[in-house]
Amino acid sequence: MAYRHVVGPRTWAFADLAELMAKATPVRSGDRLAGVAAESAEEGSAARWCLADVPLREILARPLIAYEDDDVTRLILDTHDAAAFSGVAHLTVGDFREFLLTATTETLARIAPGITPEMAAAVSKISRNQDLILIARKCRVVTRFRNTIGLPGTMAVRLQPNHPTDDPAGITASILDGLSYGCGDAVIGINPASDSVAALGKLLHLLDEIIRRHAIPTQGCVLTHVTTTLEAMNRGWPVDLVFQSIAGTQAANAGFGVTLAILKEAHEAMLALKRGSLGDNGMYFETGQGSALSANAHHGIDQQTLEARAYAVARPFRPLLVNTVVGFIGPEYLYDGKEIIRAGLEDHFCGKLMGVPLGVDVCYTNHAEADQDDMDVLLTLLGAAGCTYVMGVPGADDVMLNYQSTSFHDSLYVREVLGLKRAPEFEAWLHALGMTDAAGTLLPAEPGSPLLADASGLAA
Repeated sequence: MAYRHVVGPRTWAFADLAELMAKATPVRSGDRLAGVAAESAEEGSAARWCLADVPLREILARPLIAYEDDDVTRLILDTHDAAAFSGVAHLTVGDFREFLLTATTETLARIAPGITPEMAAAVSKISRNQDLILIARKCRVVTRFRNTIGLPGTMAVRLQPNHPTDDPAGITASILDGLSYGCGDAVIGINPASDSVAALGKLLHLLDEIIRRHAIPTQGCVLTHVTTTLEAMNRGWPVDLVFQSIAGTQAANAGFGVTLAILKEAHEAMLALKRGSLGDNGMYFETGQGSALSANAHHGIDQQTLEARAYAVARPFRPLLVNTVVGFIGPEYLYDGKEIIRAGLEDHFCGKLMGVPLGVDVCYTNHAEADQDDMDVLLTLLGAAGCTYVMGVPGADDVMLNYQSTSFHDSLYVREVLGLKRAPEFEAWLHALGMTDAAGTLLPAEPGSPLLADASGLAA
């Protein structure tokens, strides 16, 4: 079905919904690379006007990838909640934006199961940054494992203690450093340098020992492939969260070596362990705009819409955490700070609108046209938007993955400026150790802190 929009003497034509949505997307390098971007600002503007008039029912009825060709499409349509959708089914994309701007938190929670990723992506494309912030701030997604993530007025931090050789002493030092800054309530999550099962076992036991010894109300995760984590669970090793990178098409997920069936198996194995003390949200997914294009699995669809489809993969597994590693893939997909900032706000908005606990790795690679000032801007905007969690990396420089993210002290900044708290159980633990005052403000470290007293033994 072709779409048309008239501007003055000119009629702009778009062959189908996929082309219309791609041309309506704010400019970014990945869509230019894929040959799907608008060729001019005028064409992009016309596409957004045209998209605003498309009914949500039409988006539901016209899958961008055929049902019979893609298991993510089948998942989206087979799990669609028609009752939740009924309250907005009569709206166009433009009407939907107006509806979201005035909707309450309760209304947004009620409609979330009925919002497909294509609907979320479509409305994001016609929204200003301030719309993305305001609407996402009202979306509330709360999850629990050993603490409570996503409560109003909170922003959690993943403590990311990566080491280029998986050295236990180096990892332990980073963990204790991060904890002393009050980070780690989202998860203590290690990206391992090695994919071996033996290396995974050592890291899992290290995390488990630190968390148990200090009774930290958080969870650990080694971000290895889901099949390796399944092997660890089969061996009886201490697995808290099950991690996997996911994407928005069947072919892109195949590039990650994962299927929906494997994710289901891992989810069921995680539930059987019953390691969560407060809840059973035990899955952790990472995504990123451009992953499908980099695997040549994008089907001619723009990267932001495909990113939203990844959240549809995550949603049925009720994850504790999902995050977009927004600038990690590189400038081929998000060229500069402006594109990274816009993408981070879009991703957070779409995930939250769909009922997914979206966090953002506010990051960039060293060959992108971006710097830490850009990341400060995005971090602040995400804090205002109610972002679920961000990263805490020593010095903001990940020495294993070789990219720039947010540091432990960045979390202190955003919490002080915006009045954000940690997960309540984690906040209470810090206060009980004498590391914060009653308001959650970090206190000067004491030489005899119990957290640091046995650090050498943990790293042995």
